[in-house]
Amino acid sequence: MFWRTIRGMMPHKTAKGAAALQRLKVFEGIPFPYDQKKRMVVPEALKALRLKSFRDSCQLGELASHFGWTKKSLVETLETKRKAKSQKFWEAKQKKVAARAKALKDSSLTTVNAELAKHGF
Repeated sequence: MFWRTIRGMMPHKTAKGAAALQRLKVFEGIPFPYDQKKRMVVPEALKALRLKSFRDSCQLGELASHFGWTKKSLVETLETKRKAKSQKFWEAKQKKVAARAKALKDSSLTTVNAELAKHGF
């Protein structure tokens, strides 16, 4: 559905448009190399800042499910699992950071930390 919409916006019958359309990649969810990366918020792209308040808008998944797409519940389930996994990872990371900070402040390791600092660690 998204691909078809983009195709309608491009001159797909010309060589330049056809080449551009072949380079287009469309995914459901977050593809492999990017699902492990840190998410960033681009303030200029926020819906609240870019769209006027009186404009109608909808999400593509909601629109597609109204027209017969049957994978909406599956994508929602996978997204819930991804968020739970991400939360678990974040909590484990915070524990590691706290343990490292505690270890660096430990007085019994002061000499060891000083020696490691000389060598760049």
